[in-house]
Amino acid sequence: MNSRSFDDKRIAHGYASDRPWLHKFVIERLKSDLHLQKTFHNGLDVGCGAGLSAKALRLICDHVTGTDISQEMISACMDTCNASGFTFYAAKAEETALPETPYDIVTAGGVINWVDKDKFLKNMDLVTAENALLIIYDFWISDKMSGNNAYTEWFHNLWLTNFPKPPRKEDVWRQSDMPAEFVIKKQVTYQMQHSFSLESFIRFMMTQSNVNSQIQAHHRTEAEIYGLMEQTLSPIFHGTDQTLIFDAYSWYIERECFLKTDIP
Repeated sequence: MNSRSFDDKRIAHGYASDRPWLHKFVIERLKSDLHLQKTFHNGLDVGCGAGLSAKALRLICDHVTGTDISQEMISACMDTCNASGFTFYAAKAEETALPETPYDIVTAGGVINWVDKDKFLKNMDLVTAENALLIIYDFWISDKMSGNNAYTEWFHNLWLTNFPKPPRKEDVWRQSDMPAEFVIKKQVTYQMQHSFSLESFIRFMMTQSNVNSQIQAHHRTEAEIYGLMEQTLSPIFHGTDQTLIFDAYSWYIERECFLKTDIP
């Protein structure tokens, strides 16, 4: 899927209004996993989308700059993050501009599947401070709802059959593949949960790349997809809220300095 899939008013609006703010739990997980007691001064959120991830980083950072390849997403950020302490501009993940003050923390949620890793890390080396923390993370829908086996059948028999996942990079970064400046401190996998009504779940699913690629390729219209999901999911929800389980990972990477001079 190319960048045009994200550069669309419908997608930007959906990201802002229909996606749950799970990013804040990623930040809580970060604090727990690394036993963080401090806050940060100047943060960067790469691939900020409609601003939910930047809003989460702001919980532990005095000022957050968010970048995204889509100008529509950047416009949506102005509504999501309508408070002080934010700056946004459109840029590729590999082309973050040099800041006046180097970033001491960087988050990149749902980004690395689409970027050139070597160019991205080279750019991060230029814009971050010594000992800066780089958090690579993502979370996605699983085939499980709490206590709802019918959803698992729907996920495999209807969702993946009709809406296959678009091609993307899914490599797990290893220390042997990293530049010397970046040290992987910890990599964790975990799960998160969020409760949806039928309507909110369909709206959320309409923002998935699986759906976006179908609409972009003119295989199905937005109305056709919405109707199909409403028809097939109604018996699964039974008129009540259901709890979706998300799979997630976080990688904690530190930028170290190898230009230290011994002082006698």
